[in-house]
Amino acid sequence: MARPREFDEGDVIERALGVFWALGYDGTSLPDLLSGMGLTRGSVYKAFKSKKALFLTVLDRYEKTEVEGAVAMLTDPNIANGRIRIDRLFVHIATVAVAGDRRGCLLCSAAAGPAAGDPDIACAVDRGLGRIRDGFSEALLCSDVSGMADPGARADLAEALTTNYVGMRVLARSGIAAGDQQASARALALMLLPAAS
Repeated sequence: MARPREFDEGDVIERALGVFWALGYDGTSLPDLLSGMGLTRGSVYKAFKSKKALFLTVLDRYEKTEVEGAVAMLTDPNIANGRIRIDRLFVHIATVAVAGDRRGCLLCSAAAGPAAGDPDIACAVDRGLGRIRDGFSEALLCSDVSGMADPGARADLAEALTTNYVGMRVLARSGIAAGDQQASARALALMLLPAAS
């Protein structure tokens, strides 16, 4: 009979998420994970098999928590105009950076780093960013932004907004001046001017 695990799996995945989020996949060493998770090498490999398998588990957790938060902002039924939802998301990103949180987005960091060359990691990143892209598309559909009834134009703008989202989150990790993040949020708001009445 197998011995039960002597740790709470959800808790250690959350701790691993914190390590990967702070250091990135490629910057995280096994000693970093062991220290951050409070586990031995044997326990980590027995539970998760490899660093990559653990990272994929962490990306799934990140999607269910952090990505879900961004999607919820973009699809908030209490804000009728999707343009306002989009503005709020970008202002939130800038505000977090101004407050000193330089972790950015775990998905975005993985997309911008060498880990994206791994097909499994790339698939997980694409899935998470696809949810954000779909959130932008839904917000645009119920916005007063010109031309959004056209599915092609809406898809193109949702893609451009996702690219800006990734860029702002990656730059937050780089130590870019917080004022630059705020300027980006203001510029994006100007790009999404309502249709002329």
